[in-house]
Amino acid sequence: MRGLFITATDTGAGKTFVAAIIARTLREQGARVRVCKPVATGAEELSEDTRILAEAAGDGAYAAITPFVFAAPAAPPVAARLAGSALRLDALADAVRRRAAPRALLVVEGVGGLLCPLTERETVADLAAALGLPLVVVARRSLGTLNHTLLTLEVAFSRRLPVAGVVVNETTPVQGPAEETNVEELRRRIGVPLLAVVPHQPDGVPRLCPETSAVDWRRLAEGGDREPNRGAAVYPS
Repeated sequence: MRGLFITATDTGAGKTFVAAIIARTLREQGARVRVCKPVATGAEELSEDTRILAEAAGDGAYAAITPFVFAAPAAPPVAARLAGSALRLDALADAVRRRAAPRALLVVEGVGGLLCPLTERETVADLAAALGLPLVVVARRSLGTLNHTLLTLEVAFSRRLPVAGVVVNETTPVQGPAEETNVEELRRRIGVPLLAVVPHQPDGVPRLCPETSAVDWRRLAEGGDREPNRGAAVYPS
């Protein structure tokens, strides 16, 4: 497979928002795009995240984009258990692989962060490892961004997951010294590319913006910069 795995520092950082922008940008860059969010919780049939991703990719195969949907707004294994079901890592990975197509790039969105429970035993990081796609880490621009991002990268590096880079997403307007300075502080510390800063969009619509359009997502999805640049601040050599 060729593509990107979109993860985040925590829930609410804007994975779907950024994944949709990446899918739209790839299409603008001339690529054929498919999307997949293998599991969604807190939805009866169609997840809003699935709808947003499908619209961004121009792909209406909702059931294939998100084959595992559970009503309870909880971690996937808990939501599955409450529905009398259970998730298996191999089934989730196979569902993603079925979305791959010749000459298409696949944008995969995880759930929660890398250590979010995914099955009764495995986490999102285990799914990322099984798929082998470069990670794009979405970080919410807020107080705590530095810690959350460095912890996420520490997990990725310790598991030898390839990291394409970090996208900082302004879920709210920037205010205060922490938010005003954390982007440059991240650049100094993360040891991987800080790919883009997505400006706050009050209506919540994932539109193309100059910051993300300047990134060569196609090159990253096709395998460019697959190996993490292990910065000393987060991955001592």
